[in-house]
Amino acid sequence: MNDTQLRIGTRGSPLALAQARLVARLLAKAHPGMAPAEIVIIKTTGDAVQDRALAEIGGKGLFTKEIEQALLAGTIDLAVHSMKDVETRLPDGLVIDCILEREDPRDVLLCAPSVKAASIAALPKGASLGTSSLRRSAQALALRPDLMIVPLRGNVGTRLVKLERGEATATLLACAGLRRLALDPPGAALLPVAEMLPAVAQGAIGIERRADDARINSILAPLDHAPSRAEVTAERAFLAALGGSCRTPIAALARVTGDRIALDGLLVNPDGSGLRRSARAGSVADSVAIGRAAGEALRGAS
Repeated sequence: MNDTQLRIGTRGSPLALAQARLVARLLAKAHPGMAPAEIVIIKTTGDAVQDRALAEIGGKGLFTKEIEQALLAGTIDLAVHSMKDVETRLPDGLVIDCILEREDPRDVLLCAPSVKAASIAALPKGASLGTSSLRRSAQALALRPDLMIVPLRGNVGTRLVKLERGEATATLLACAGLRRLALDPPGAALLPVAEMLPAVAQGAIGIERRADDARINSILAPLDHAPSRAEVTAERAFLAALGGSCRTPIAALARVTGDRIALDGLLVNPDGSGLRRSARAGSVADSVAIGRAAGEALRGAS
């Protein structure tokens, strides 16, 4: 392995930087003779606009667009993404075929200091739930129609501060993000997937590259975790079958056991009504077909 320094493109949030540094460490471990990677921070539209929900300003692709443009222009060699922020269709010339081993995909419930609740069911009557995620708010309303949803955007630290200031009774965060930031907020309660199904690909980190860059493909190969890639592939196929975006409350979780994969998918109206679930299982080799079949089943029932 030569000592040419790789340039890793990433957003500048604390979580994005933690994930980029993780990739840099894994690359150094896999290729001891390679020069340390350079982390290049790229400001995205999703980071710049913090006063509106993503659905109002164009969707989750706003967290990747500028980074992908830099990748296509050759100013970076690879890009690190939270896979839940990546559109189902990538720009021509780019691929994501390296997925790191997945963190816990579940959501965590966090309450204001004056509130003690370990589940959505245990929240006080009429409590305010701070979230800008349609998936989270719709599932919460399906369980508790009395909840008041209030917008709460920003990085993990910002949302924790807003919660402490009393801007909401409770909020929901990804367990994976808290763990990668080494945060353990008091009273954090992991929610079972039966109560809160995660976002598609939540907890998974993907590395994007130029499709024709064989050198980067070879460098990334040791970092790929095949079971995690199969799970993400199935979930993204489910999302694609539904034509989903951040304007649609969609959730899915696939789990690999040996050479088998099982997927649970969900579609619900923004107000929590009409919740439908679809489950499929089969061979890992059929991950795309399993995800697509689960999505088509829900699309046909809607």
